[in-house]
Amino acid sequence: MVTVQKPVSVPAEGGKRIDEYFGRGSSGTAEVSIARMVAPPGWTEPPQQPEFNEYTVVLSGTLMVEVDGKTIPVGAGEAILIPAGKRVRYSAPEGAEYVAVCVPAFAPELAHREE
Repeated sequence: MVTVQKPVSVPAEGGKRIDEYFGRGSSGTAEVSIARMVAPPGWTEPPQQPEFNEYTVVLSGTLMVEVDGKTIPVGAGEAILIPAGKRVRYSAPEGAEYVAVCVPAFAPELAHREE
């Protein structure tokens, strides 16, 4: 059994806050990562083609998810699964708070972010 008293803050670009509860950086867990994200208004990140499935549950605001040439708005109370190998880009024009679960756990070298 593992109890997390406080998440590990992971540095992120664009003012996004990442609080990782389980994952490679916080608990040494390679099988899964679970993190709470807070993206400020106007936040965006480069496209990526990760080697992990990413399950996202939006708690507040709206997360814009670009995949397969479509932009999908995911609002508070909604969720989306992006399978491994899909090219995806996330943004939050109005800001958003969400939980991301990655299987296997997130690692920068597995995200394959474009520059």
